[in-house]
Amino acid sequence: MGAEPTVSPALVDLDALMHWMDARGLGGGPLVGVERLGGGTQNVLLRFARSGRSYVLRRPPEHKRKNSDETMRREARMLAALAGSDVPHPALIAAEGTTDVLGAAFYLMEPIDGFHAPSGLPEPYRSDPALRHRMGLAMVDGIVALGAIDHEAVGLGDFGRPELYLERQVQRWRSQLESYSALPGYGGAEVPGVERVARWLDEHRPATFRPGIIHGDYHLGNVLFSRTDPELAAIVDWELTTIGDPLLDLGWLLATWPERDGAQLGGAMAVEPWSGFPDADELVARYRACSERDCSAIDWYAVLACYKLGIILEGTHARAAAGQAPRATGDMLHAMTVSLFERALRMIAGGAT
Repeated sequence: MGAEPTVSPALVDLDALMHWMDARGLGGGPLVGVERLGGGTQNVLLRFARSGRSYVLRRPPEHKRKNSDETMRREARMLAALAGSDVPHPALIAAEGTTDVLGAAFYLMEPIDGFHAPSGLPEPYRSDPALRHRMGLAMVDGIVALGAIDHEAVGLGDFGRPELYLERQVQRWRSQLESYSALPGYGGAEVPGVERVARWLDEHRPATFRPGIIHGDYHLGNVLFSRTDPELAAIVDWELTTIGDPLLDLGWLLATWPERDGAQLGGAMAVEPWSGFPDADELVARYRACSERDCSAIDWYAVLACYKLGIILEGTHARAAAGQAPRATGDMLHAMTVSLFERALRMIAGGAT
């Protein structure tokens, strides 16, 4: 079987995977160089080679959530729809939507030759502020390209529910936050300004938007950069992708981008050194120059991103209180939730419209 597997057979049965690949004409013989990859999520990423071709397998974590398999199916469908587009993404090779083979839905994709900036900047990026500036602009270019795709033309007309998308957001995520109270040991969300932020979002919601594809979790931790030039090699981790308002991806980028004092949220979103990266105003200017979308209410989208991401991260804090996640991780993500809501409150106080 080549290299010793670094993943439990309960997660990825390599023999079952080989038989599945055989039936699809994906090489022959053993899987070699089997290696589990790290990442920003709990999903399993496994890299290996077969018949001289490299693969990356992606499947849900061992303790799946109720929508984990559907998430894998949606990710694979999105990557298939992006084939041939200007959006940098991992190329889909094949997907299995049932749980019959590995006990979970999964897919195979092409490996990406790129680097994860929060894990460390290689040279010459580490030494050159001008290259870091171009990296920041490339982040905007990625979502401009994504938002420009005609989702109906690429077969995603039924992929989401764009009708009343913005109207649903505040209550949808308020309900998510309230649901955490059912977890034992979690005493409720000690987060500043939740209701004030929710009320402001409802009162200032844009009247209209033009639907399109959104990534849904767009920040520096969910892209890989090219090793040869300051461009995106791929946008990764498509778990929250849907059809909605593409301006939310820009708002998400702004919500996770350092403020003027350079303070970063930390974790998988922090990059050092930071000097040279464009500031938030430059990101918006780049988007406005390259996209036909109206950015006049972009602060609203940034506040919504703080609200939504903060609530998502608080979920891990709640699960940690219930013994379902590491306590240290839960504490770290709770601190990020507090920071996101404090940022939202500053945006509101500063006259965000």
